[in-house]
Amino acid sequence: MAGMVLIVGLPGAGKTSLARRLEEDRKALRLTPDEWMDALFNTNEVDGRRWVLESEMLWGVAARALTLEVDVILDYGCWSEEERDLFRTRAQALGASAELVVLDLPFEVLWERLEKRNANLPPATFRASREELTEWSSRFEVPTVDELQRWDRHVVVKE
Repeated sequence: MAGMVLIVGLPGAGKTSLARRLEEDRKALRLTPDEWMDALFNTNEVDGRRWVLESEMLWGVAARALTLEVDVILDYGCWSEEERDLFRTRAQALGASAELVVLDLPFEVLWERLEKRNANLPPATFRASREELTEWSSRFEVPTVDELQRWDRHVVVKE
């Protein structure tokens, strides 16, 4: 049975670094929207195009891979329970296992990482300000125990 790993967290949490390691370790297909936004639209701006890219275009690729019994790593962020539930139920409906990895690091750790990243911005990566991180932190819904129990497997990283 193929598996989907959904990696969630705020910018600076290390989602893409972890997704790249899992891609190699599991020989899985990694889908990172930042890279696709840059390639398709020459931007990483978070707007309506990003949601269409994640929920329709990249999910179509992920669904095909899962039906071919290829593991998929979704490096998405997914700050709300509603978004996470969407991808979990879609994967499980295809007969795939659904694993959630939550990177819930302290604000100051995230900001320290973002400052370093901003100073030497890698390709297909967006710059983030402390003010933006503060606003995004207020919108991030940390998964509850009830939500975590709906997943086949889950890991929560807090440091």
